[in-house]
Order: sequence, then C-alpha cells, then structure tokens
Amino acid sequence: MSRVKSFIKQYFVLVILLFLIILFGILSPDSFLTMSNMFTIVRQSSIMGIATIGLLFVMVAGGIDLSLSSVISLQSVLVAVLLTSFGWGLFQAYVFGLCVTTLIGTLTGAVIVKTGIFPMIGTLAMQIILQGVAYLICGGMPVSNLPSEAKIIGQGYVGPVPWPVIVFVIVIIIAAVTLNRTYIGRHFYAIGSNEEAARLSGINTAKLKITTYAIGGFLSGLAGIIMLARISSGQPTAGKNYEMDCLTAAVIGGVSLTGGEGKISTAVCGVLIIGVLTNGMTILNVSEYYQLIIRGCIFLGAVCLDGIQKSLTGRKKAA
Repeated sequence: MSRVKSFIKQYFVLVILLFLIILFGILSPDSFLTMSNMFTIVRQSSIMGIATIGLLFVMVAGGIDLSLSSVISLQSVLVAVLLTSFGWGLFQAYVFGLCVTTLIGTLTGAVIVKTGIFPMIGTLAMQIILQGVAYLICGGMPVSNLPSEAKIIGQGYVGPVPWPVIVFVIVIIIAAVTLNRTYIGRHFYAIGSNEEAARLSGINTAKLKITTYAIGGFLSGLAGIIMLARISSGQPTAGKNYEMDCLTAAVIGGVSLTGGEGKISTAVCGVLIIGVLTNGMTILNVSEYYQLIIRGCIFLGAVCLDGIQKSLTGRKKAA
C-alpha cells in the first residue's frame, strides 16, 4: 500500500497530463492528436514555462512573485520601442531589456527582504507599478513594424522544432542543474524549508532570496522577448493573467506555496497540463469565460491539496 501511495505521489502530475491528452484525444481526435497540434501546445506553453521556472526559484526559497505578468508586458513594449523608435540592433535591445528586468527583480527582492513585507503584497504593488510603466513607454498603443529578424525567436524553427521550445529546453536544463547539482540550489531549498535554521548555519539568506527574484526577473524578461516575437508587436497587456497561469502550473507541479519543495520536472508537467487544457478547450470551442472558471477551480484545488498535504505532514511530525 505504501508503494502505491509513493508511486501516486511521485507520478500524480504525469498521470493527470496523460489523462488530459487521452480525454481530448477521444473528444477531438482529428484536431487534437496531430503532430502539428502537439508542437503548437509545446510552443504555446514555452513562454509560460520559462516564466514558471523563474517563479519556481522564488517559491522554493519561500517567496512568491505576482509581478511577472507586468515584467513580461514591460519587456515586450520596451524592446519593441528600442527596435522601432530608437533603431537599436537586436542583440543590444535584448541584452538591455534583460538587464532591466533582472534589475527590476533584484529591486523587488531587495524591497521585500529589507522591509520584511509579505511577498504577495510587495510583488502585487510592483505589478501595478510596472503595468503603468509599460503603458507610459508605448503610450497605451501596441508597437508594431518590428524588423523581420526580431520575429525569429518566437516564430522560427530549427528543423521541425520551434525556437521557443529550444529556448525552453535550455532553460529547463540550466535550472535543473542549478537547483539539483549546486550548493546554491541546495541553499535555496534550505531557506524555503527553514529560513532561520539556514541563517544560523551561515547561509546569507537575504542575499540568496534577492537572487531568486533576480532570476525570476531575468526569466520573465526572456519570456517577454519571446512573446514579443511571437505576436509580432509590443503589447502593454502581453503578459495579462500570466501570473495566475504560472502560479497554477507551479502548484499543480508540486511547488509548495510555503517554500522548500519543488522540482523542475514536475513543474514542467504542470505547465504542459495548463497548455493541454487550454488548447483542448479551445479546440472544443469552450467559451473563454468557462475556461477562466475551470482554470480558477484547478488553481483552488491545487492550493487546497497543497494545504492538506502540509497539514498531514505537520500532524505526522507532531505525532
């Protein structure tokens, strides 16, 4: 019995993913179960996946970041303006944009760590501020007429594989190595599990927590660049609702809201679950309003499950 429980806990997310694929495959076999649609799902999930991995770093260390949607929007319009209005080259615009979003993440982390405010409140405030900045940069209007080479990273292919998928895979590998094979990754988990114990053991908890927000800012900025290339214009609302989708994917993927737990592999499965669900419901012509309700219910269920697991773990430790 214990082996069954262990198996379910380890592969639960993968089972859900396979169940959804089979379900939508049965309901719409001609449209859903095609190679082109599978690539479409992975390509569409890549942007959310990159941002979710950034969020995972923050959550593993005991934080949360609701500002990532505005970071994506800000990056989208910032790089678009640099390319079209200022005539910057692609490399310079990308590097500058990533430096800006990394700095934003660092600033967000510093404010939260140094003032001791709740991460949810601090990042929600940053979300509002950055959304306003995004509107100011573009004057509230989309920025179009991008150079053709700027669209490659979002629309191009290497053989049959879309560029966003390649970038996503590279991010997955680097993140997995960082979290699982380096002392910094172990320190992130230690901080999320028990920050005071980590501090007493000599870990610079403040510096590392700020670092997680910087990583989150960088990866959200990278997601913003790919988003810009994918939709061929800088949109001040490009990242709208991404914070909830990323948070839902992370929690479904086993990343704890209280920190100290989370794997790259299961988080990626969580991303694919949201991608398959959205794609399948769109193919079946499910109303966007119902889609919002369903995604909200899934998020609530995942949060409740996380809370129940934490409660049961706490009771076992007390016993």
